[in-house]
Order: sequence, then C-alpha cells, then structure tokens
Amino acid sequence: MPWPDYVLPVASPRPVTGPGWWWLGVHGGAGVSTLEQAVPGGRDAGRAWPAADEPQPVVLVARSSANGLKAVRNAAQQWGSQLVTGIELLGLVVVADAPGRRPRALRDLLHLVSGTVPRLWEIPWVEEWRLGEPPTAHLPKECAPLARDLTRLTRPA
Repeated sequence: MPWPDYVLPVASPRPVTGPGWWWLGVHGGAGVSTLEQAVPGGRDAGRAWPAADEPQPVVLVARSSANGLKAVRNAAQQWGSQLVTGIELLGLVVVADAPGRRPRALRDLLHLVSGTVPRLWEIPWVEEWRLGEPPTAHLPKECAPLARDLTRLTRPA
C-alpha cells in the first residue's frame, strides 16, 4: 500500500462508550456536523482518528469533489497501511458537493476510492441544507439505510 500524501492526526484517547461510532471528516466541510444531526448515534471525531484501548468504530466522511475524494484516498491509505491502529473502519459516507449528476472523472475517482473501504453510502445534494435549514427537517431517503446499517454494525453482539 503506498504511503499517503497527507495523514490525519490521531487524537488523544477517547473511546465511544455504548453503541455508536465516530464520524471522521477527512477534510474541512465534509458534512460531519450535518450527518451528526441527520443520523443520530455518531460523534464528531474532530478530523482526527480516535485513539483508545479498544477498537473504535469509524465512518469516513467526504464531499464528492475531487479534493474530497483524494482526501478519502489518503485516509484509506493511512488506515490500510496500519499507520493507525485500533480502528474498525465501517465505511465511507460521500456527501454530494453539488446538485445533479457527477462528472465522469469524479464518478471514476469515487469508484476507485470506494474499493478501499468496507462500505459506501452516498447522500445526495439537499438544497435546504445549503440554505441553513435543519437537517432533520429535510432528510433524503438515503439517510434511513445509512442509519439502519450503522446501528446494526455497532450493536453489541
């Protein structure tokens, strides 16, 4: 696995207690604060890998822009190279960076980086979120399977 161009820092120890997961925004403006409201159960990791004595469930979050997807690639390389330990990577949430269909170059890049993570969830463009309306007032249908999957994946055995 190649060395990533940029590595996310590792935070001081702070485990998730009880069911839940960490939202790890791999770049600024990824959409973590919106997802925290739209899909309850996750906590903002503060753009750093959580550190703890026990494995921590983490969901990477990025926008669907070229810079966002390249940041995913770097984070996935960091995780895959075992530069961070104690992480149970659940998957990646890609939040649309613009309305409409993605350009082919971005579709291809998303296809490439999605192969480096266990699961991919996509959240479409929500104009009301851009206008500052509460995420819970305008939930796209894609939030329901995301919430179900993450709840199932983090439920104690």
